[in-house]
Amino acid sequence: MGGNGAAELTASVAHNARVWNYWIGGRDNYTADQRVGEQVAGMLPVIREVARADRAFLGRAVRLLADEHGIRQFLDIGTGLPTVENTHEIAQGIAPEARIVYVDNDPVVLMHARTLLTSSPQGVTQYVDADVHDPDTVVRRAAETLDLTRPVAVLMLGILNFVLDTDTAREVVRRIMAAVPSGSFLVLTHPTADEEVGGQGNIAAMRFWNDHATPPITARSRAEIAGFLDGLDLLAPGLVPCSQWRAGADSPAPVPQFGAVAVKP
Repeated sequence: MGGNGAAELTASVAHNARVWNYWIGGRDNYTADQRVGEQVAGMLPVIREVARADRAFLGRAVRLLADEHGIRQFLDIGTGLPTVENTHEIAQGIAPEARIVYVDNDPVVLMHARTLLTSSPQGVTQYVDADVHDPDTVVRRAAETLDLTRPVAVLMLGILNFVLDTDTAREVVRRIMAAVPSGSFLVLTHPTADEEVGGQGNIAAMRFWNDHATPPITARSRAEIAGFLDGLDLLAPGLVPCSQWRAGADSPAPVPQFGAVAVKP
């Protein structure tokens, strides 16, 4: 893609990848994104903590899988805009031969693909333009770079919340995990409105988002999110606020975004 046409076409409407970038302190966002980001933050003050916690969870999960479980292949679906400590940087910092496939279908993310497409000389980093709603295409394109006969870590951080129908979202997960072998992992985060983790503010914030930004989003209960993990074995500590997943002695406060890592038996 040449020029900034895609960005200009979408700059007037807030988009998730850019608003998320704004919340974590990035610079790849526009006035519309900042305006919606501030409005949502006013309704859900914890949202910036959620964004930071989600990013930190990614780092802990990738390090664990690369270092302790020997995973050398990562399929990161719903990549978002590149920032510090991207999946390939973490994985290849531990195992330079690691192979990473990023998947997204946001034109602005696509424009930044060159930033993502950096790799250690020994490894591979690839970018796939595909939609999570089309898991068969995701798998087919990923198989051009990854060996799907060997374990893969499938990362789905903050992406299933854009698949509005829960049965459809479960089928997406089922089809992707069916394509990878035993010993593969699913790494998942998902926003919730559950009061136990302070999620009640998500309801109004998401309603505002759906009226003023794209793509539309939904929260789910802990039980609904747990359903995405059916047939997989959860790693300790299970399905918990992502801020608290293996966070060590810091004991951070819970955020209304659950996280889990599970292995395919």
